[in-house]
Amino acid sequence: MNLIVAVDKNWGIGYQNKLLVSIPEDMKFFRSETTGKVVVMGRKTLESFPGGRPLKNRTNIVLTRNPHYQVKDALVFHTVEDVLEELKKYPSEDIYIIGGSSIYREFLPYCDVAHITRIDHAYEADTYFPDMDDMPEWKLTGQSEEKTYFDLEFTFCRYERQEN
Repeated sequence: MNLIVAVDKNWGIGYQNKLLVSIPEDMKFFRSETTGKVVVMGRKTLESFPGGRPLKNRTNIVLTRNPHYQVKDALVFHTVEDVLEELKKYPSEDIYIIGGSSIYREFLPYCDVAHITRIDHAYEADTYFPDMDDMPEWKLTGQSEEKTYFDLEFTFCRYERQEN
């Protein structure tokens, strides 16, 4: 199972239910990685999308505590266990955890690969991703050359879970 996230220098991922920054090349990378695949997200992440609608050309799975929550063109579940049961129907490499922070925390133990866009800037953030450089079970296994978007520098990083 994969996860995909963009983080700032302090591993911040969001502020007031919005991304910290929108970098076209990062968005393109997200689309190319997840199109035709399964994306798992929380309700707030779904509601942050344009029109609050599921992502096109993907199987959208939403985890919410609200037992009455429904959304067209998405599968809605209320427990991590129910999501994990549903995910058994799909190849692990086709599954992407896409946020937000509590969803990342809940599913990180089940992921083997993390696609992390590291942005060389510290934003005001109220939502964070765990610092993978401080997690011995995760190892940086790939990194793009530094890229720029206006004055922002960023790199695409790949972390992989290490066998014990």
